Amino acid sequence: MTQEGSTDRPAKHVVVAAPRGYCAGVDRAVVTVQRALAVYGAPVYVRKQIVHNRHVVETLEQQGAIFVDELDEVPAGALVIFSAHGVSPAVREEAARRGLRAIDATCPLVTKVHHEAKRFAKDGVPIVLIGHEGHEEVEGTTGEAPDDITLLQTPEDVDALELDRNQPLAWLTQTTLSVDETRATVERLRERFPNLLDPPSDDICYATQNRQSAVKLIAKHSDLVIVVGSQNSSNSVRLVEVAREAGAKQARRVDNADEIDPDWFDGVNTVGVTSGASVPEELVDGVIARLAQLGYPRADEERLVEESLSFALPPELRERRAGHAVRRS
Repeated sequence: MTQEGSTDRPAKHVVVAAPRGYCAGVDRAVVTVQRALAVYGAPVYVRKQIVHNRHVVETLEQQGAIFVDELDEVPAGALVIFSAHGVSPAVREEAARRGLRAIDATCPLVTKVHHEAKRFAKDGVPIVLIGHEGHEEVEGTTGEAPDDITLLQTPEDVDALELDRNQPLAWLTQTTLSVDETRATVERLRERFPNLLDPPSDDICYATQNRQSAVKLIAKHSDLVIVVGSQNSSNSVRLVEVAREAGAKQARRVDNADEIDPDWFDGVNTVGVTSGASVPEELVDGVIARLAQLGYPRADEERLVEESLSFALPPELRERRAGHAVRRS
């Protein structure tokens, strides 16, 4: 059966956005924990969630990873991994002081922002950081130059800045914000501060922008968009908002297929599906299988762009991957 006026789509069908799911930084971080467990054996400690996804964290816990909020929960001399979101110099110093063996799984795009913060601060240039208060990435970047960085969460925050409008001012951003989310703030900064300095290159994570653009593509012809991702994943939560803004009649976030409510589907013909940048594909497959049980066969995938970027593992594990080190317990 097809929709009236359509010869190529059934009345009820699923459209899956692409790109979706794991970005290069998340993949690197998850593999870092898995490789460390294989090389050193359990337990391996991880400061904060390695990525913001409940399923990933629980799976790694089953394999022997222990997640902690702070380093004082890690036994002296143990192996600890820093999450993909990055850490401040103070955390690194604490790890060294306590004799911890540290492996850094910070996303290289986040590391780039850290380098830029240090460079601007060294040159005596005040910095504004566009991001969300309390986010681990923001805390890590701010820690690189705490006396020089001011956090901006909204365009309105620009008006409260008490800085000389004629002096140079640099702006940086939390990588997991999209171009759309930062544009208004940057425009207001440029209006107030004519000597505003841009980052040397685009700090916006390619994956964040691609996933938001892809969900816009499917949202405009979807009655319901389902975003797979955890509540503490800012990019997953934002995908729900972007889907609604782009024209989806409904948009819902679920951690997995078990959270899908059959009551959502009254009058729904087209279901769009996507996932945040820290979501493994198996969770998307589970959602698609559940939709098929509810009478929505998978129809097609709408791909915006191909993603081919990948990052090398941390150097400690690169050597071990090549077989140049022995396992230590």
